[in-house]
Amino acid sequence: MKLLEGKVVLITGASRGIGKSIAQECVNQGAKVAFTYMSSAEKAKALEAELSAQGGEVKGFQSDASNFEAAQKLVDDVVAAYGTVDVLINNAGITRDTLLMRMTEEQWDEVINTNLKSAFNLTKAVQRPMLKARKGSIINMSSVVGVSGNAGQSNYAASKAGLIGFTKSVAQELGSRNIRCNAIAPGFIETEMTGALDEKVVEEWRNSIPLKRGGQPKDVADATVFLASDMSSYITGQTIHVCGGMLM
Repeated sequence: MKLLEGKVVLITGASRGIGKSIAQECVNQGAKVAFTYMSSAEKAKALEAELSAQGGEVKGFQSDASNFEAAQKLVDDVVAAYGTVDVLINNAGITRDTLLMRMTEEQWDEVINTNLKSAFNLTKAVQRPMLKARKGSIINMSSVVGVSGNAGQSNYAASKAGLIGFTKSVAQELGSRNIRCNAIAPGFIETEMTGALDEKVVEEWRNSIPLKRGGQPKDVADATVFLASDMSSYITGQTIHVCGGMLM
């Protein structure tokens, strides 16, 4: 039996990168997958077609996770389509990197709203079906930057650190109802965004990591599947670092 057989998984921001890889692995493990996208409708339709061709039951929803009402409607629509939500993966995230002295209020608000407020919106929205079922797994995508900080990323670091505190609090609130909440903190993961960086810079980063390589989106996806599955049924309130030993 596949690890996520019969489970309904909702993923925010899954049309590319880590989110796309998570959607792929969830389908591979037997889940029905609902995912959100903001503007890249073409990529979303392509992902829908790709995963459906592999035998998966997949549906994309255009939705802004940082909007409270939109998040509630999204969960209502997913429940209407699939009956429930067993797993929520709060993956939507952006960066607006710059030094604090140059950072605008808009750059701060954009990152906090997309990376942190969206997790509040969706977690609040999925509580009802999960409480009704008396089970569920909520997974928040944090970052090693949320643990260690990083110059030029005070907005991003604050949002990702906030997710860790949010995760621990939700785990304590919902644990008695058999609803688990955990976070994943990826390190240097090689995606389309890192592909645009200078190869010499990328190689320096790889060499600074104990495993001597950058992570792949599938590395994060595999950890996500584990936390989504019943294999992690006694794990809650934790942050798993998927970083090749970057943080010890």
